[in-house]
Amino acid sequence: MYPLSVPASVSKLARHATLLLSLAVLLIFALATQAQQPDEVITTDTSLVQLNIGVVDKQGHAVTSLSQNDFAIFEDGVRRPILSFEPTEAPFSLVLMLDMSGSTVNFRQQIRGAALRFLDALSPYDRVAVVEFNGKGVKSLLGFSTDRSKIAYAITLATGAGETPLYEALKFSLKELAHEGKRRKAIVVLTDGLDTEVRNRDRAIVAKASDADVSTAIKPETNSQVVTVLNQADREGVTIFPLSLPSGDPKRLPLPDPAITAMYEAAHTRLQLLANRTGGRIHEIQSLTDMAKLYAQVAADLRTLYTIAYQAPNPSSHDGKWRQIRVDIARADLVASTKPGYYAR
Repeated sequence: MYPLSVPASVSKLARHATLLLSLAVLLIFALATQAQQPDEVITTDTSLVQLNIGVVDKQGHAVTSLSQNDFAIFEDGVRRPILSFEPTEAPFSLVLMLDMSGSTVNFRQQIRGAALRFLDALSPYDRVAVVEFNGKGVKSLLGFSTDRSKIAYAITLATGAGETPLYEALKFSLKELAHEGKRRKAIVVLTDGLDTEVRNRDRAIVAKASDADVSTAIKPETNSQVVTVLNQADREGVTIFPLSLPSGDPKRLPLPDPAITAMYEAAHTRLQLLANRTGGRIHEIQSLTDMAKLYAQVAADLRTLYTIAYQAPNPSSHDGKWRQIRVDIARADLVASTKPGYYAR
């Protein structure tokens, strides 16, 4: 039996093929490793505390001409260095959330018209996303864009009926904002606040309470959905502006049933909490004719906010304890407002 001989050209070709295969494997491995690396923006920002700060004079008029040197930031009484400063004219990334549940069916035209007027009051550099929520769940009608015609068209598409997944929609919107990097961030949410899942839990609580305890049985701030939203908003530095629809006003209930009143009051308290804890402001819609005016007021509020970021004293500490924030202004005649603090989770 004679040994098999391989021509030199074939042997050389095989060696080249082997080398190319090895290089391809190395390239695939490198790409896979790179893909597994966390998003750079997210890992950079998570240790920073971002504040949206409003400043007014003694007459309540907004002051928009301050510089970084006019601010001093304190966490738990200790002054922290300011790492970034954005003036009031800096653009926002904001999510326009529209409640398209069954409780808003009768005034959709007013909702769309007011939301369209809201766009006119924004800066042309603000990036806007449109999200609807209804009985079918949460849906993005448009990702972040500065194209006002696309945003307006997305608003006209908003529709639906059924249940109200408010807090799922808020969590969805916060995740979308997480991809907007270091931009200033806000959520403007039009809703009656009556989240279906949360209300079911509230109903179970009041059902077990005695008649004397019904009005105080619900602890709005302890609901897990609310806690999750507030924690996410803290991490991303998002300010929330609820526009509270009259259909969620406990004072307008046709029947003064104590259990139902308690659930409506808890829902409204949570909207107030979302605004207070994130440095925003709740706007009460007393009548549908006020809707466009209040949307315009929110747009004006956005244009009066400074944004400051600072490093937490111990960013790796997640002990769940409250960290109190204080903002001082160099001028004694001015008053600053922002979120009061955050839980280190």
